Amino acid sequence: MPANDNHDVIRVLAVGDIVGKPGCRALFSLLKSVRKETRADLVIVNGENASDGSGLTPDLVNDIYKAGADVITSGNHIWRKREIYPVLEKDDRMLRPDNYPVGVPGKGSCTVPVKDTKVSILNLEGVLNRSRLRCPFLHAKEKLQKLKKESPIVIIDFHAEFAAEKEALAVYLDGEISVLFGTHTHVQTADERIFPKGTGYITDIGMTGPIGSVIGMNRDVAMRRACTQLPLKLEVAENKGMLMGVVFSIDMNNGRTVNIERVQEYASV
Repeated sequence: MPANDNHDVIRVLAVGDIVGKPGCRALFSLLKSVRKETRADLVIVNGENASDGSGLTPDLVNDIYKAGADVITSGNHIWRKREIYPVLEKDDRMLRPDNYPVGVPGKGSCTVPVKDTKVSILNLEGVLNRSRLRCPFLHAKEKLQKLKKESPIVIIDFHAEFAAEKEALAVYLDGEISVLFGTHTHVQTADERIFPKGTGYITDIGMTGPIGSVIGMNRDVAMRRACTQLPLKLEVAENKGMLMGVVFSIDMNNGRTVNIERVQEYASV
């Protein structure tokens, strides 16, 4: 991993949801250079929409790792491609939301070595306007009892629909986790901040997908669907892509976030 100027700080690059082939092309062409430029020690990529805009395949998992990701998170669309189920069972760094019922494939957290410490990543899914999952608030509290024994630094990817639910969970866990970043809406927000007890937060880190689209989808189809209310199948826009994400700088001594930087890089393909 690239060296950092400050040995007491780790820099975590969280990359927004990959959307279809344009998102994959952007990630594969940009991630290594972005990782170097941002001096990231750890890269977390949400990959749940990488395959045709909904789901993920084993081959794409391998390609995302080769591009420079250390951990892959996901959300509600991870179940669309059944061939990913064995990967979820075997790959400790390929996560699905942890608050699904007991017995579903895969795991929702992992702990990885970073510099001279360890970092735990927890994947959660919201319940407002979503499936009836285990409460992410109570589940996070319970899970943190275990994760804090493994690592002083815990990062949460909260895949949720509403800003209020994301912000409320960050407030609820302020001081108990280092970072909470939101995914799922594909729109990067400009509300990055550090809460009073040191938890870094942003409502959504955006998407890695086609520009000139409607959250990654073809604009004409999205508009017809909205105007007619017909259940038209959304299609991934075939435009050039861009990579969106956020870099969180975390103090290794106390686990507090000390800086947050948004990232937006346009691909040439």
